[in-house]
Amino acid sequence: MRLLSEPAPDGLEAAVAEMPADGAWRVGLAIGYCSSGVGHTARATVDTWARTLRPRTLLLASPRSFCAGVERAIDVVERLLEQCATGVYVRKQIVHNTHVVDDLARRGAVFVDELDQVPDGATVVFSAHGVSPAVRVEAARRGLDVVDATCPLVTKVHSEARRFAARGNTIVLIGHAGHEEIEGTLGEAPEVTVVAESPADIAALDVSDPSRVTYLTQTTLAVDETRETITALKKRFPQARGPGANDICYATTNRQQALESIAARADLVLVLGSTNSSNSQRLVELAQRAGTQAHLIEDASRIQPFWLEKATTIALTAGASAPPVLVDEAISTLAGLGPLSVTEHTTTTEDIYFAPPAAARSRS
Repeated sequence: MRLLSEPAPDGLEAAVAEMPADGAWRVGLAIGYCSSGVGHTARATVDTWARTLRPRTLLLASPRSFCAGVERAIDVVERLLEQCATGVYVRKQIVHNTHVVDDLARRGAVFVDELDQVPDGATVVFSAHGVSPAVRVEAARRGLDVVDATCPLVTKVHSEARRFAARGNTIVLIGHAGHEEIEGTLGEAPEVTVVAESPADIAALDVSDPSRVTYLTQTTLAVDETRETITALKKRFPQARGPGANDICYATTNRQQALESIAARADLVLVLGSTNSSNSQRLVELAQRAGTQAHLIEDASRIQPFWLEKATTIALTAGASAPPVLVDEAISTLAGLGPLSVTEHTTTTEDIYFAPPAAARSRS
């Protein structure tokens, strides 16, 4: 590897790092402003990246990226943008990914925090995370044209909340307080529902009848940590019962299992996803529990060179709301830093499809 630095006119400086790889030279260029005319800034930038240049192995987790619920929600908005001439409003982020939201906004979708920002009678989409009954009532009162993109697996949890509440049970809703999915489910029966995030919260619970306790969970939780909280709940309330099937969705479970199979073998784990994506955050935590350095990144531009200096094996995955193209871009970026051997590790194959709601199929 050769590192060169040259002064340039008008206070600019340039530095180039060259490294032979696969019989060819890979060249990186950095240009920066330096009033002294000495090429420190550009040289330092290139020198930092030059230390990352080496052959690497990339372990690619599969499944990764979009799940069926996310694909369905995005499809709903895309269909409406083609069909509605008067505009499409979306309450909250349709899914928790800034790239998805920015792309749909560029195409005409208007994202709002609350319904009072939507004109009377306009078309509004409810996000994949679901809404409380109070939001539905307000939409009806305003005469809004509602298209519900709630993930069917979240809808299942809402139905369970109504069923358990009708039995007179206290519902322990395991999840992250303030998350949109939790807010929606909590709204189904707020008078009999308490939110618990951890075993410590279980220890502090006070219920009216310990024999009538049921639990539900957010769909995007870490499987192992949720199991610990449920164990604590059943230890304190032995008669506590849960739903007939696990509330944590198949996509969250599959992505965690896929990453778990490779995380301990890597020097570094990169998870593509936005910071408000619960399932993406859980992937980072899973890797860290395996003893591996892990980072959540929006896209390849957020990769920091000091992460890579000593990393010869990298594991890469993407949360269920992260577009697949971000994975391709990350692979290309890593391949530009030296020969890259990519191995895909598949733990299961997903073939689930959720049809769009009837309200989004045709609006002629």
